[in-house]
Amino acid sequence: MLYPRVDVEYIFINRAHSAFPKGFAEKLKSEVVKMENLTLTKEEKQYLRDTCYFMTPVYLDFLEHYRFNSHEIFIDQAGKKLTLSIKGPWYKTILWEVPLMALISELYFIMTRAKPVTHEKQKSINLEKTELLSKNNIRFADFGTRRRFSSRGHRSLIKDILDLEHNTLIGTSNVNLARHFKIKPIGTVAHEWFMFHGVQNGYRMANITAIDAWIKAFQGDLGIALTDTFTTDFFLSTFDTMHAKLFDGVRHDSGDPFEFTEKIISHYRKLHIDPTTKTIVFSDGLDIEKAIAIHKHCRNRIRDSYGIGTNLTNDVGVVPLNMVIKLAKCRTLPGKAWHNAVKLSDNIEKHTGTKEDIDHCINVLNRSF
Repeated sequence: MLYPRVDVEYIFINRAHSAFPKGFAEKLKSEVVKMENLTLTKEEKQYLRDTCYFMTPVYLDFLEHYRFNSHEIFIDQAGKKLTLSIKGPWYKTILWEVPLMALISELYFIMTRAKPVTHEKQKSINLEKTELLSKNNIRFADFGTRRRFSSRGHRSLIKDILDLEHNTLIGTSNVNLARHFKIKPIGTVAHEWFMFHGVQNGYRMANITAIDAWIKAFQGDLGIALTDTFTTDFFLSTFDTMHAKLFDGVRHDSGDPFEFTEKIISHYRKLHIDPTTKTIVFSDGLDIEKAIAIHKHCRNRIRDSYGIGTNLTNDVGVVPLNMVIKLAKCRTLPGKAWHNAVKLSDNIEKHTGTKEDIDHCINVLNRSF
């Protein structure tokens, strides 16, 4: 762990302003407290040791003794509006985001008495999508834990996919399901990594220092770089030949995927790197039709794979929650001042931070080109 003394605060962002039912906050609090009983078993630790080769023995020991602390979570509800924040040491609180969002999503559908399509219909939908992806030779991973309809439905989804003999599933971001189904646990770097480095080192140095710290931490493993924390154009202005060669590829998470593809191919060519040796991982609100269109655009030009989330795990006849949990503040040492974190995006609707901080960040970066 490179930053053991950094404190952070995350906030829940309800992008669609979904109305939460009466009593939701109290029920969520009780579920959060139950998470304190979760522990990493010896068998699970061995699985991580054997599979997640980039995790050090020290970090595995930390996970073995880690316990969720419900006092790090602050939940409130005013009418139908839910507010939630997470505050504490970064190396601990970072583990809350995915399970907490899954809790919020599943509890929401339970308390609103949502009525999904039948199990048989869900299976049919799952198989139809898998067949389309396989037919088009599209390599994809399940990224759908955070906004899934239910854990049971999620498990059924993976089973349905694997039941198809010629599926093109390359893994899942849900490590427990990866272990259960003996498939690859897979994921990429998060925006908060770059957001923190923007606070620590300034917006102009955020990307380059974040990338260098990632290399230091993982020594060449986990080699997909995220481009859009401070816009892709600014990222590419610092993504030089050395870093472009060190990383296996990049991830697209906002903005037009076709324009993004052209920018990335052009950038690799400018650096005298063959784009067909590199990969773009697409992960921005994908459905099957969009993935097929992007794949055709990339064919024989650059490698492509897809992290498909909500459209896999919550295509059951209900309206999924459009929510995120994002880094809002951090301080580099205990007792030091807190500073607001900012995330820009290639889609202005995905900017996070105060308007003043976002405007300042844009102004600083515009002067850097």
